[in-house]
Amino acid sequence: NHTTPLTTGEKEKGEESSQENGRLMLADGGVAEKGDPKVNSGGGSGGVSNGYPTSTAPSPKEGAGGVPAGALRTLVVQQTSLDQPRETWSKKMDFLLSVIGYAVDLGNVWRFPYICYQNGGGAFLLPYMLMAVFGGVPLFYMELALGQFHRSGCISIWKHICPIFKGIGFAICIIALYIAFYYNTIMAWALYYLLASFRPTLPWTTCSNPWNTVNCLRYLSTDSNITWTNMSTSPAEEFYTRQVLQVHLSPGLHQLGSVSWQLALCLLFIFTIVYFSIWKGVKTSGKVVWVTATFPYLVLLVLLVRGATLPGAWRGVVFYLKPDWGKLLSTTVWIDAAAQIFFSLGPGFGVLLAFASYNPFHNNCYKDALLTSSVNCLTSFLSGFVIFTVLGYMAEMRKIGVETVAKDAGPSLLFIIYAEAIANMPAATFFAIIFFLMIIMLGLDSTFAGLEGVITAMLDEFPQLLSRRREWFVLGLVCVCYLGALSTLTYGGAFVVKLFEEYATGPAVITVVFLEVIAVSWFYGTSRFCADVHMMLGFSPGLFWRVCWVAICPIFLLFIIVSFLAFPPEVKLFDYVYPPWTTVLGYCIGVSSFICVPAYMVYHLLTAKGTFKQRLLKGITPVPSGPHSDIIITHAV
Repeated sequence: NHTTPLTTGEKEKGEESSQENGRLMLADGGVAEKGDPKVNSGGGSGGVSNGYPTSTAPSPKEGAGGVPAGALRTLVVQQTSLDQPRETWSKKMDFLLSVIGYAVDLGNVWRFPYICYQNGGGAFLLPYMLMAVFGGVPLFYMELALGQFHRSGCISIWKHICPIFKGIGFAICIIALYIAFYYNTIMAWALYYLLASFRPTLPWTTCSNPWNTVNCLRYLSTDSNITWTNMSTSPAEEFYTRQVLQVHLSPGLHQLGSVSWQLALCLLFIFTIVYFSIWKGVKTSGKVVWVTATFPYLVLLVLLVRGATLPGAWRGVVFYLKPDWGKLLSTTVWIDAAAQIFFSLGPGFGVLLAFASYNPFHNNCYKDALLTSSVNCLTSFLSGFVIFTVLGYMAEMRKIGVETVAKDAGPSLLFIIYAEAIANMPAATFFAIIFFLMIIMLGLDSTFAGLEGVITAMLDEFPQLLSRRREWFVLGLVCVCYLGALSTLTYGGAFVVKLFEEYATGPAVITVVFLEVIAVSWFYGTSRFCADVHMMLGFSPGLFWRVCWVAICPIFLLFIIVSFLAFPPEVKLFDYVYPPWTTVLGYCIGVSSFICVPAYMVYHLLTAKGTFKQRLLKGITPVPSGPHSDIIITHAV
């Protein structure tokens, strides 16, 4: 199929892939393998570059393979690529653990339990399950199937789906960078705690440290002569705010202060681990997740058993699961359920596309999608018990209600309340070490995944430039992420983390996924997509999945977007209420990634050739991909 003579190097490179899929299909129904007498009827010497023996034409008298002399025969040539074959996972389990490690992150441990009790406890599980079944899992399945079929990252995949939407891929990469700027800082805090835990008495248990204030009060029910007032602060709270974050040195976002060198070193260590885990591709990260994805489950079970045996644990569990059915009438509960399941499963970050693209073509990604999303939802539910048994214990010790103890959400739930509870248990040092190790590991595999999404996208988009220089590209990316994260390591860094978390990622990702679903199910077409799935798995997605992709998922995502714009979150951290200009800044950060989508559309329409109608048609016509696209039909006499 290549008329130009090949160099020896290309010959060798083409050799292995052609061994695999080079076959000549003859029009009379036979398939000629290499060296087949049908093709090699003339016994010619030498070989064509793709491994076929050259054949001299048979004499007109005898005809070829029973076809009358002089008749036309169609020769179907399967073209073999001269690129390097795409790398694949060493084992199926590497892929499953990577997806589970990516989906199960810090949000499962702190966000789900908090949102659950806030929105009606056990009653919240109903909207949560409905949103998972009709919104989260179909999106998850769609993204795995797309990645596995087209075998490319989130930028180059669009030429096979709907070329004009390629800006979505660039937007995803920018969002992933923003997440890397703040997400790893939370692990740096956990690392600081982990290093501080290697002491006989944990530093957040006493009030006699240099960072403590006069309001510091170590209060448990055993100390009968101490009274807890509204001004009092616990030693754990002061350790977190005054020693780790040093938030008291920054008046707010307008004056962040200098970088904390301890946190800068912690973050450098985190990024070093990240670099050496992902620099070689899924072959290395697939091995690292065997530790980072399984260890948190071990710790969660240990903490669950420990928590269940504490006095007052049942109070926390009752508080967590007691259903308040009246809450289901409020829209915020449904919005929270939709947002929680969406961010927990994580479609739209380009990660599932990247991971699935390294799978074998006929891997059953339908089963994988159901398995990994179920594990993720169950983990969220389980970690609720881990958190609330301990909150019940704290409430019992302080002789106050659980709702008073559980007033903090987000990182404070782990770094203040849980840390304090651990400090009051027997064998506190041991539990503190495994708890903070768990937080670091929960965060690590999500970071591996987020960056792998960007790396795969860039390597597939610019293969000539980057495929031989993967290690250098990853090093550059990690350095950019580290420099971008410096603002979160300042004294006011916690304010920056909160700002990024609220505005930079949420609305932008949901809008991007909304467009992705529209592009796949309306422009590319569900029937075409289902045919692709049928070619991979041997069965087509049923009516339920089709309806979800065409109608329910877009409505589900639109519902979240509209609710976010209608009720913008009131952002507050510790005693600092974010001023109005920060909202504008937040929206600017959010729009800065999303702007790639319309910008690329304009660019595509301007650079394409032909009339406007032809350009538009070219923009929405996919370039075929998959194993069926490399068959060329030639007419040979």
